[in-house]
Amino acid sequence: MRDLDKMIEEALGDEESEVLRRIGGDPGFVERALGMFGAGYEWNVRFMLFGQAVIFFAGAWAAWNFFRAGDPAEQLRWGLPAAVLLLASLMVKLAVAPPIYHNRVMRELKRIELQIARSPQG
Repeated sequence: MRDLDKMIEEALGDEESEVLRRIGGDPGFVERALGMFGAGYEWNVRFMLFGQAVIFFAGAWAAWNFFRAGDPAEQLRWGLPAAVLLLASLMVKLAVAPPIYHNRVMRELKRIELQIARSPQG
């Protein structure tokens, strides 16, 4: 994979290489997730993050009560909701990943389109 990246870098023109150096490479997961606040997804992402935070804190509170419970019936009363809420929180957080990777693929496709448009044959 590194050889392929090196070959691509060598094939790029000086201008494109300079632009890529100024950009600084691909952003990380957190930067991509924060980038979801733009481009029409802002209200969806805000709603999901708010909902995920509420579900997580409810699950953490239920887990706290689970560990404080003394008898098995009370542990079941708090442990099952804690597990379900924490897993639901994880599922909501993981729901953000597909649009992030979709945006990543679209960015690469646009980069390829730009290279084709700038090529002498294009």
